Amino acid sequence: MKNAGTLQRFFDECTRLGLKPPVVDASVMAPASVITVQRSQWRELAQAAKNAAMRWCGFWAQERDAGFEAFSCLETAGGYLIVRSRFNADETLPSLASVYPAADRPERHARDLLGLQLEDQPDDRRWTRHQAWDKTVYPLRADFQGKPPDKPTPPDHDYPFITGQGAGVVEIPVGPVHAGIIEPGHFRFQAIGEIVLNLEERLAYKHKGIEKLSVGRDAVSTARLAGRVSGDSTVSHAWAACQAMERAIGMEVPPRALWLRAIMAERERIANHMGDVGAICNDVGFGFGYYQLMRLKEQYLRMNMEVFGHRLMMDCIVPGGTAADIPAGAVRKLRDTVKPLFAEVAGIVATLEDSESLEDRLMGTGRLIPEYAAALGAVGYVGRASGQPFDVRRDAPYAPYDRLEVAVPAYRAGDVAARARVRTDEIRISLQLIAGLLDSLPGGSHRLEWPAPTGEREGIGFIEGWRGEIITYVRFDDGGRVARFFPRDPSWLIWPALELLIQDNIVPDFPVCNKSVNGSYSGVDL
Repeated sequence: MKNAGTLQRFFDECTRLGLKPPVVDASVMAPASVITVQRSQWRELAQAAKNAAMRWCGFWAQERDAGFEAFSCLETAGGYLIVRSRFNADETLPSLASVYPAADRPERHARDLLGLQLEDQPDDRRWTRHQAWDKTVYPLRADFQGKPPDKPTPPDHDYPFITGQGAGVVEIPVGPVHAGIIEPGHFRFQAIGEIVLNLEERLAYKHKGIEKLSVGRDAVSTARLAGRVSGDSTVSHAWAACQAMERAIGMEVPPRALWLRAIMAERERIANHMGDVGAICNDVGFGFGYYQLMRLKEQYLRMNMEVFGHRLMMDCIVPGGTAADIPAGAVRKLRDTVKPLFAEVAGIVATLEDSESLEDRLMGTGRLIPEYAAALGAVGYVGRASGQPFDVRRDAPYAPYDRLEVAVPAYRAGDVAARARVRTDEIRISLQLIAGLLDSLPGGSHRLEWPAPTGEREGIGFIEGWRGEIITYVRFDDGGRVARFFPRDPSWLIWPALELLIQDNIVPDFPVCNKSVNGSYSGVDL
């Protein structure tokens, strides 16, 4: 494990709590290290990790034999530790939500789809299933045979939202159907006048069945499916899935393919950040920023289509490399756009920073204090705007970033202005990275033929998407087909932040606060 010495504090905490320090296996899912523990130690080890300042970053589970296997992923100093435990189907797994609050929704997701029994889980409400299946039906189990419903799914109108009490408290429901063309999500506010006391989210209205659909697929088909977890992150999710599968079988991807993947990932980051900053401007009535940045984003997407064959670069990353190479002329064209775009963005950002009215609306609005961000394990621009500077490209680097210097902007203000500033900084940094990647683009092949895996294999992928860290787990069965695929989008860790940062703000500022977080509905509606 990277910086294995940093685990010593974890081991010391285990000893202090009366736990035998677990044996670490660094070979099962490299570059992560793995420890296998008894179910009875699950929460105690999590508490030791929390005491050792380890960041919790993911939970998933799967059927194994007559029971379940659960996974919890932790990170410290750029090194990942995966804790796994097997237990019988009639046994309970201690919930980690009391130790790591962000574990609440992933645990409920596993309970809804697998029937995992959780001990002391503080929330017994459905998260993912809504009313689509009976309480005794679990879609991720092997014996589940999915079929189209013979009648419409009933509305989930009985969901017991938290209610506010007291004179003057009003409840405001928003969604799941919205005025704009966005994905469905319900937001339930309690407010006094215009001041928000509490916000509770209800997501998963468009459950896609991604995890079930992956079972039995080959690697190529799984990569295509991964690219549809969240369409605006198609490059990053496909890369994370391919990285996990390639690590599972020990495949070394050609350097040229890795450089091309990075170029696409940085272009994905730039396009989304331009769109988000423009949308933040639009939500407070600053039309200039919206029009100009959306114009640049559209030009960028058109060039993606011209060079890579798709505006979002969907299906461009495949197991073993990339779907296609790009010719020398395209390399020059991409290189020639860096400086002009850098200059245009810099000019627009200077205009935004000179606007007192924009500053008045963004600064101090929707503040997520660093302590809350740390407690949630917030990642990406949400975490970096609140003093959490982790970036996989720099702190747990993978090729080709292990050969590059990746600057990571970080602030502590934690407001909408800081989240917008991180984005504009990252546009500049990504343009510089693209220039360097194009200048150093290796020759040779862009793809290796994918060999069918032999025997059961599993692998883990860690990629820095434009929203933040993506973690993907893949397990192949004995026949070389996917038996388990779980993509952990960063939105699992940033949606809860919205509920905290909106408190004590006015209701009319919710749209800009929401846009500044911009969690993916699809990314958690697996």
